[in-house]
Amino acid sequence: MTKSSSKGFTLVEVMVVLIIITLMGAIVAPAIFNRLDQAREKKVEADLRVIESALKLYRLDNFSWPNQTQGLEALVRDPSSARSWRGPYLDALPLDPWENPYQYQIPSVRGGGDYDLFSFGADGVQGGEGQAADLGNWDLR
Repeated sequence: MTKSSSKGFTLVEVMVVLIIITLMGAIVAPAIFNRLDQAREKKVEADLRVIESALKLYRLDNFSWPNQTQGLEALVRDPSSARSWRGPYLDALPLDPWENPYQYQIPSVRGGGDYDLFSFGADGVQGGEGQAADLGNWDLR
């Protein structure tokens, strides 16, 4: 009788491969997630710069910033109280990377400029640390 040879993997070989894959994932995953966080912060910076440019155009046309009641909506829709609205200054208001609207506060209470423009960060509420920290135009100055 001839002995047939099996051409499969042993349980030990499969376990070794799984351990290697797990270790590689544990090393690579933090670097990838760190890059994702950096990309979100860069998107906030880019969005804030675009909104600030639109706010500057609004101010040129109307001789003032949108008031708190008008908010950022004044950049996409004609507020009845605007002097000389020539918009829309933006096609649509962007959302931050966490799908929350950007915040607008006039007069500025945090940044020292005329207004505060910011995202609440990952947690969607004011304050926080790390990824939950507020990101605003005060960071761009």
